[in-house]
Amino acid sequence: MKLNLTAVLVIGLMTSMGVLTACSQQDDTSVQQQMPNPTVDVQTIMLETVPVIQSFAGRVAAIETSEVRPQVTGIIDEVLFYEGSMVQAGQPLYRINVDSYTSQVQAGEAAVQNAEAAVGNAEATRASAQANLAAQEANLAQARADVMRLEGLLEVEAISRQAFDQAVTAMRTAEANVLAARAAVAQADANIHSATASVQSARANLNASQLDAGRTIVKAPISGVTSISAVTAGALVSANQPTPLVTINRLDEVYVDISQSATQMLRLREQIESGQVGQGGAEVQLVLEDGQTYPILGQLLLANAQVDAATGNMTLRAVFPNPDGKLIPGMFVNARLIQSVVHEAALLPQSAIMRTPKGETQVYIVNADNKIEIRTVTTAGTYHGNWIVTGGINSGDRVVIIGGSKVKPDQEVNVRELPAASSEANADISTPPPSKPSAVNSNIPMARPQSDTTVANLSAEEQAAMKAADETK
Repeated sequence: MKLNLTAVLVIGLMTSMGVLTACSQQDDTSVQQQMPNPTVDVQTIMLETVPVIQSFAGRVAAIETSEVRPQVTGIIDEVLFYEGSMVQAGQPLYRINVDSYTSQVQAGEAAVQNAEAAVGNAEATRASAQANLAAQEANLAQARADVMRLEGLLEVEAISRQAFDQAVTAMRTAEANVLAARAAVAQADANIHSATASVQSARANLNASQLDAGRTIVKAPISGVTSISAVTAGALVSANQPTPLVTINRLDEVYVDISQSATQMLRLREQIESGQVGQGGAEVQLVLEDGQTYPILGQLLLANAQVDAATGNMTLRAVFPNPDGKLIPGMFVNARLIQSVVHEAALLPQSAIMRTPKGETQVYIVNADNKIEIRTVTTAGTYHGNWIVTGGINSGDRVVIIGGSKVKPDQEVNVRELPAASSEANADISTPPPSKPSAVNSNIPMARPQSDTTVANLSAEEQAAMKAADETK
């Protein structure tokens, strides 16, 4: 009897447990049937040409730099400018004591006067010698005429031989006098030439003295901003001394010298030649040391044809307007420039990109049946906070932007469309905020440093959609 009672109790207990299990399974099935499909925000892919922004270290250099040195020796009497101020070309900067140079000018003026007086005396002497030559030539002509006349009389014995010989002697004397007079004229000419040369030398010395006297006022050779003065009033300075008195930098425009590895440049040229990427533009943007973006774009001028043997880098040079003098020579900057463009590429925000333990880059795709597919893609850096995707997706694909953490492959989802990112909305490089390098994404080729803030890289519409999705959850 007791055994039958026990059997009845066991059978009853098992029946109750079966009923409870069946009810639980029915409740789970009901809950599963009642749960809606998760909603994801997607972006329809639009392939386009995207610029690749390269980021390089650079240093600001002055377009014109002048180290001002004295050209004469003396004591500084006065400093005529304010240190760090803007000066114009030709503006006086220093006044050196001029007393000794004034004395040299006065001595030079006296030497010129003496030399000019010597020229006057030589010219007077020549005039006298020329007059004497004329007189002697007249005497010679008369003596020759007398000899000819007496020679005829001598033939008819109208005069004595002695009278004729005296006439011949007088003619010979007149000829000698003419030669002497001509020599005197030649000497006078030589004296004039020498005196004239002395005048020229004296004037040259005077000009040099006047030039030195003028150089006691040290002037700015170019317009620009002055450095700290190396000397004060009372200092002794020397002509062409090695230490400059002051340095002037022209700052209305500046150069930025950018360093790029030769390997990277060669790879870029190969990609351009092979057609993988296109030639970029010539605009350059700067990010300053404090993280601020310089508001004015520069122009790329040239690429140095020589590689630095010590670093293996090439130098690119850009020029920037600097109306406010914000860019100072020697300043380190981060230069961004478009060296190439990628054709048939898509832009995706960072929230759409996933990384596998193997280092692969993947995205979620919503197929035509509204089910999740996983797709491996290739990237080529970023543009304005969006990844540049160059392979693995096609135009018209719907990529999950927000909500990817809630879904898994082959799961059916509801779709909410987000506006597509486009390079045309940011056609230049003047607008992106400065960003920090991302250690997670460091293995992906980057055109510029990645931002470590996902939301900051989204547009206003995408951020609003993300907020709405969070509220739904």
